[in-house]
Amino acid sequence: GARLHLDTHRPMRIIVRMTMRTNLVLPRELVQEADKYAGPRGRSRYVAEALEARVRRDRMRAVLEDTRGMWKDHPLFPTSEAVVEWVRKGRAEKTYGPLHGPPRLDES
Repeated sequence: GARLHLDTHRPMRIIVRMTMRTNLVLPRELVQEADKYAGPRGRSRYVAEALEARVRRDRMRAVLEDTRGMWKDHPLFPTSEAVVEWVRKGRAEKTYGPLHGPPRLDES
């Protein structure tokens, strides 16, 4: 007879998402247009994905607001020019490697 074979080499992932029913009041035109993209019976998933994206953006904005100015008085960056130079050096290391800088204009 047939035997059941379990692949023990691949990890098994089970994603459980707790859901809740909610009632939203939305503009009719917006829902009709969203339904064009969401497809049949896809409205809830479409709205959930949009909410996830917005929450992620709002969370990032809150982090940026909370951390604004943290490096303002840091001794490594006493001036705006020091910040620019630090960024330039970092980019040069990524582009040319840590032992080489960008080509110099005065070299022949």
